[in-house]
Parts: sequence; structure tokens; C-alpha cells
Amino acid sequence: MRKFTRRQFIFTAGTATAASLLMHGCTNGNSNTATNNSSTVPAANINPADAPEVTTARLGFIALTDAAPLIIAKEKGLFDKYGMTGVEVTKQASWAVTRDNLVLGSGGGGIDGAHILTPMPYLMSLGTITQGNRVPMYILARLNTNGQAISLSKNYNDLKVGLDSSPLQQVFAQQKSAGKDLRAAVTFPGGTHDLWMRYWLAAGGINPHSDISLIVVPPPQMVQNVRVGNMETFCVGEPWPAQTVAQGIGYTALTTGELWQDHPEKALAMRADWVDKHPKATKAILMAVQEAQQWCALPENKEEMAKIVANRQWLGVPVEDILGRFQGKYDYGTGRVEDYSNSLVMKFWRDNASYPYKSHDLWFLTENIRWGYIPGDTDTKAVVDQVNREDLWREAAQALGVPAAEIPQSTSRGVETFFDGVQFDPENPTAYLNSLKIKKT
Repeated sequence: MRKFTRRQFIFTAGTATAASLLMHGCTNGNSNTATNNSSTVPAANINPADAPEVTTARLGFIALTDAAPLIIAKEKGLFDKYGMTGVEVTKQASWAVTRDNLVLGSGGGGIDGAHILTPMPYLMSLGTITQGNRVPMYILARLNTNGQAISLSKNYNDLKVGLDSSPLQQVFAQQKSAGKDLRAAVTFPGGTHDLWMRYWLAAGGINPHSDISLIVVPPPQMVQNVRVGNMETFCVGEPWPAQTVAQGIGYTALTTGELWQDHPEKALAMRADWVDKHPKATKAILMAVQEAQQWCALPENKEEMAKIVANRQWLGVPVEDILGRFQGKYDYGTGRVEDYSNSLVMKFWRDNASYPYKSHDLWFLTENIRWGYIPGDTDTKAVVDQVNREDLWREAAQALGVPAAEIPQSTSRGVETFFDGVQFDPENPTAYLNSLKIKKT
């Protein structure tokens, strides 16, 4: 855990590279190879002309429930089904380690692709988080929409803060004047959780640059850090917000779907050089992941999915801390209980959750400009065209036999509206940026 400044932004954990190298020495312990079970899908009869160039790839994941498509693709034999019989799905300790392993690539003992925060492939391609070394990446699919949460320590139970963060403004000011170091935890600077936290605070009049310190904490460490009082609030994916409620050490202020309904979240990204060298293998991986996402989307599979991802080699948490929110049942820990099964539940396929809209990636880059992570004169549309490979998603979906109605006709989802009424028009991101009152100057 550490507070980050722009100078510290390049490497968010001083020992990230060392940790990464340590993990390489323990590869076998981190490679989760599933044992075939009765529900494993048999290998397809692959046309030799479509056979992948290689049968192996190393994909990383963080212990979060939105990694389910990769986990299910592995457990259900879907990578094998499309000829990728040697895919490894390996646990990463943090997003910084994920980045370092992607920089190395599997040839250097790292990984070829990952379940990843959507902005990270852009920040790697620009060299922003890789010490100026540009590491071209491709986004191949969105893994999910919705499903993150912003939580508050139990010290703020009486305030029952929700979507409106403004009640915290005066409390934070009083505590800060009394000398308290106020901290909000996110998982990686410039990543999705960072941007959700900043948007929420700023919408309530709280400046994330001056009114509170933002610190980086790896997802699996969030619960323990709030337990010992290291932060007032944090944003992370499930199951850690649900665990915070279950253990009585905090409560859910909001699920991020309330902030922006059906917002994009994690992505499947791979090194551009790997994809360019192995187009058929890339297509096979995409088909396996898309089929896994369709499986994850079925209500009748939620319980089995929760049991699978709860296993020690994946998340290692109790099934009951996963299943409820998988099903859209949200206990906020304040007496408020919601059923989001038909609205704000984590989505893997329904409502085009898997398709990587370019308009969404443009919002992420615009927000990174807002907070000073990338230069204001960045040609964001050009960068999106370089990194976002929605064309490959379409090819895989068509090969998989996805109905035309489930394949978006446009790379833009159009104008997006946030909970506070602010709108983002992907045709005019500058107007959106200029309309925001709080941003880094």
C-alpha cells in the first residue's frame, strides 16, 4: 500500500518487479490447471486450416469475480475445445505485477495476456506506466460490465453515505484540520477503480487531489486494510466489498452500476506482438472466452460458477461471499437490500457486455486526461483505434455463431449519462471534460 503522486505513478509498487520475478520462479504454483470434470466440453473437430499456430498461451488474472470468464474457460475445457490445449491461467499478486509480467511476455517468464483494468493496455501502449517503454497492447474483449463497489469503513456507519458523497465533505474537512491522514484506496492509478472513486468524490464536491489522499492497495488486501483502519473508503471489485459487509467492518456506499449503469469494467488484453504473430490462436482464445461468458450469463449457472471461482486456486473465499452478488442480491450492510438481477448485476454477456465499445475506451482516456495521468493533447481517438481490436471480437463471434442481433453494429454505444446527470458524448469528449468542475489543473 502506498500513496501515489505523479512521480510515483510510473511504478505503483516499489517492489513490483522483484515480486514479479519471484513469481516467475514459482510458475508451477501459480498456474491453475483444472482437472476435467463431467461438464467439461469435448474438443471440437477443428478444420486444419483454422488450427491455431500455437496451442499454448499464458494469461494472468487477479483474484476478483470478474475474472470468471477466464476461469470458466479453463475449468470447462473451452480453451481445449478450440485447439488451445496448453493455455495457463495464472494468478497475479497485483495489477502492478500483471503489468510487469506483460512487459516480460511469456518468452521472458511473464504472461501473454490478462484479465485487466481496461485503461492499463492504453497506459502500457503509451509508455505511461512502463517507464516510457511503449509496450503495444490490444484489447480483445470486455470481460464484464458493472460489479464493482465503493465501500466505507464502519466508522462512517451513522452517515449512511450512498451515491451522494457530499455528506463526507464536512466530516473529512474536520478530520483533516485535526491532523488525520485521510485515505481512499484504489487498485491502480488511472485504472477503473481509481476513476470510479475520483468521479464519486468529485461529484460530491470532494477534491481527490487535496481533500483526501489516494493510495494503492491490491484487491485481495482491501479487507484487511480497512479492518486495521488504513483507509476511510475504497473501491474494488467483488468479492471484497461483500466480504467487508459480511465481516462487519464496513458497508457498501454504492455499487458502481449506480454511478454509471452497465459501465465497462475489466478487459481481456494481450500483447500486440503475440496477437499479430498468432491470429488463429488469438481467435481460438476469443471464442473460448466468449463461450465462457455466455455460460456465465445463464442464471442457472450462477451457483456452480460461484463454487468454481471460490476454490482455493482461484479466489479462495467462501462461496456465500460470492454467490449473492453474482445473482444480483446486494446487502449494503446498512439495512438496505436490493435485487439487481435484472439491472445492475455483474454482466458477462447480456446487453453486449462482452463487446469492447471504442466509445467506452475513449471515456477512460478522457478521464485519465482529467486527472493528469496522460497529456491533454493525446490523440485519444487514434490511440483507441490502435489498441481496441473490436474487429477481432466480431470475427470470433461470427465464427462462434453468435446471432447478428447480439453483435453491435456500431463501435459506439452513444451518449452515456452518469448518476449526477453529467453526459459523455464520444463525439465531443472535450465538451465533457470542460464541463467538469473538479479536475487536475
